[in-house]
Amino acid sequence: MSLTNNDILIRLRYALDIKNTDMVEIFKLGGIEVSKEEMLKMLTKSKDNHNEVGNDGDIDEDDENRKINNFMFESFLNGLIIFKRGRQEPKTGQPERPTMSIKSNGSVNNVLLKKLKIALALTSEDMLEILEETGVILTKGELSALLRKEGHKNYKECGDKYARNFLKGLAIQYRE
Repeated sequence: MSLTNNDILIRLRYALDIKNTDMVEIFKLGGIEVSKEEMLKMLTKSKDNHNEVGNDGDIDEDDENRKINNFMFESFLNGLIIFKRGRQEPKTGQPERPTMSIKSNGSVNNVLLKKLKIALALTSEDMLEILEETGVILTKGELSALLRKEGHKNYKECGDKYARNFLKGLAIQYRE
């Protein structure tokens, strides 16, 4: 089963132990206004994630949870960076808002790793240790390829396995 942006957000919130009010604030810092109710809907696992058979159709899927698109997800990650590290004044000639890095669904995990590295002020060694906590061994070169910009000749798409284990490793480090 592939990770959705909602799954990643749920795992990230758990790993970093982020409170509901802070989640709303992080979205706001990223330029997206969401109410606490909307945010809670984003954090509700969809029925198909529970492997339930037989949907009576009584409840409209949109009433239960809200899908997070790539733009909203990246805005949340940008907000997380500001929340953790403070707002950075744009240099002359730089746009007010960062350009969006998620070009396709395939690059979501890569952008997740990159933005978490910045938000949590992690070194590459820290990231390798976090992955090692979950039994995933990467070389510095392999990690570097995951952190590159999409389109770079050494860019490598980050699979769900790495993203899932990285979030799991964060939970081990931040919640123990």
